[in-house]
Amino acid sequence: MPLTATTVLICAGGACISAGEESVKQALESEIEKYALSEVVRVVETGCMGACSLGPLMVIYPEGVFYQKLTPQAARRIVEEHILKGRIVKEHLYKMPTGETVPEAVEKLPFFARQVKIATRNVGYIDPMNIEEYIARDGYFALAKVLKHMSPDQVVEEVKKSGLRGRGGAGFPTGLKWELTRKSKGEKKYIICNADEGDPGAFMDRSVLEGDPHTILEAMAIAGYAIGANQGYIYVRAEYPLAIERLNAAISQAKEYGFLGENIMDSNFGFDIEIRIGAGAFVCGEETALIASIEGKRGQPRVKPPYPAQSGVWGCPTVINNVETLACIPPIIIKGADWFRSIGTEKSPGTKVFALAGKITNTGLVEVPMGITLKELLYEIGGGSSTGKKIKAVQTGGPSGGCIPSDYFDTPVDYESLQKLGAIMGSGGMIVMDEDDCMVDVARFFLEFTVDESCGKCTPCREGTRQMLKILDKITSGEGTERDLEELERLANVIKDTSLCGLGQTAPNPVLSTLQYYRDEYEAHVKEKRCPALKCKNLIRYVIDSAKCVGCTACARVCPVNAISGEIRKTHVIDNDICIRCGSCIEVCRFGAISKVSP
Repeated sequence: MPLTATTVLICAGGACISAGEESVKQALESEIEKYALSEVVRVVETGCMGACSLGPLMVIYPEGVFYQKLTPQAARRIVEEHILKGRIVKEHLYKMPTGETVPEAVEKLPFFARQVKIATRNVGYIDPMNIEEYIARDGYFALAKVLKHMSPDQVVEEVKKSGLRGRGGAGFPTGLKWELTRKSKGEKKYIICNADEGDPGAFMDRSVLEGDPHTILEAMAIAGYAIGANQGYIYVRAEYPLAIERLNAAISQAKEYGFLGENIMDSNFGFDIEIRIGAGAFVCGEETALIASIEGKRGQPRVKPPYPAQSGVWGCPTVINNVETLACIPPIIIKGADWFRSIGTEKSPGTKVFALAGKITNTGLVEVPMGITLKELLYEIGGGSSTGKKIKAVQTGGPSGGCIPSDYFDTPVDYESLQKLGAIMGSGGMIVMDEDDCMVDVARFFLEFTVDESCGKCTPCREGTRQMLKILDKITSGEGTERDLEELERLANVIKDTSLCGLGQTAPNPVLSTLQYYRDEYEAHVKEKRCPALKCKNLIRYVIDSAKCVGCTACARVCPVNAISGEIRKTHVIDNDICIRCGSCIEVCRFGAISKVSP
């Protein structure tokens, strides 16, 4: 086959797929075939490129030109102009907030320029279904290094020296976890990759599994060698079918090339990996519940100690690391612990992958050095508010995290700093909220999620969170009292102190953090029976401004309960006793005549 002159990388991450990536790819390939370019142009579906709000995405190499918001028509035009004639199609280049296009290589674009990619170093750059592309970017070199030149103790020591901390939530030192498991007695030991990513708005692990599956296999084999394990399991959620497909393909390829199985690279070390598919229980992200699920039992946590390092799968010593943690292992082994420690902060070395979601201009995945401030992350990389309104808060750590107000956006992003604010790093989800968001309702939303996901094993979590949710329902419906606020805070602290596992212990965090920073909003709901953000339906009413209403009847036609009346070309009125506050009328009014007000 002739050497290709042009490589076209098409983002096949979840956001781009849902935005129409497949039709763009088909149009591209059809046009390439039409001009007989198939032998000199290679089209590759790669992993998530990160800029999810701009999809479908495409990067053309060797130039590195980044195209955004593509359609099949745009794909055909890019073939005709760029690939065939060498002329850049400007209307699909990245656009600055000023509207100016940027004909720069992808790495120089504002969204990417400040990122430092370690865990996601290959995601969006290689064909995840081709092991040779992984090898070409130093894939399996780290495994070769440990098998040929390092003892298991040296591997453990290098990971300890790097300061790598678990990227799944608590930030426990990875090297120490490996050391404890290595020293534990047991004829059989196991490595588990926790890919049960369940936080709302989080898709960091998914991007690595779909875009660079071999890095997880290599890291698990290295971990197995370090602790004396010959078997690994990847526990992945059933909602990630593409990740499962690519992991299965990667495992088959790794076995074929001799990177999994017996006597890897002519050594005495053998290691195998199997996939276990979870049923979507959020609690199975907790390590002992995950172990129970792998064993075929109901996914419920157990009391610790013993910890998995002493008694894990089938009572054997077990290391459990999440996807992002494992993805950092091969680069640490190749480049060394000192290199990794040179990035980030002293107590939180390296980088962290975050999923930016909510009311932010640049939604998507970013990987940045630890210690970057929230302001830099949200404004310089995230592009600020997508609504034109001021960013009010950011929720970090998912349902287990806390809401951080804009006054604290100069805070560096690391484990200790976020914890001081009543939040946590978590797996890396960040949901941005603006002035239209009610913080009481936000707390209720996250608590409702944890109530649904509680396994029910321990009383504080099972019963306590339900009582907290009932109180929040009362408050957001205008029936709350000052006594309810006291009871809500008391319950939150009891549940935090007495729950069996991390789910219950962190479930009150969204409530406690919003009570700490936005108590005035709670008091407005309770004392004044109003929602300052005009979000809680029972505490608002809809009105029509007679000076702006032209009587077009658009609002009346869409009202599902016929709460709007009025003759054509005359001012309409809303019956708030009938109105269900669905907002349909505001959406269709072209004159800005309808608004929400406090009762």
